[in-house]
Amino acid sequence: MTKPAAPKRHLPTSPFKAPVTPAPKHFAMGDQVTHDVYGLGRVIGIEDGIATLVDFGSAQVRILSPYAKMTKL
Repeated sequence: MTKPAAPKRHLPTSPFKAPVTPAPKHFAMGDQVTHDVYGLGRVIGIEDGIATLVDFGSAQVRILSPYAKMTKL
């Protein structure tokens, strides 16, 4: 069995630049979004910083933050 890869930490004395952390994504009611698994949808509910409820036509799915597979159109 292998262990999952742990995030690498940046040492302050390192000559290399620290990796840039992406800004958290924010969605609003009615935003049109696309998801890598579910496809095209529209945001119908928001739980601040926790999740969004998206209507993909065939199903309504609660997508948890950090929304790695979802982008705003």
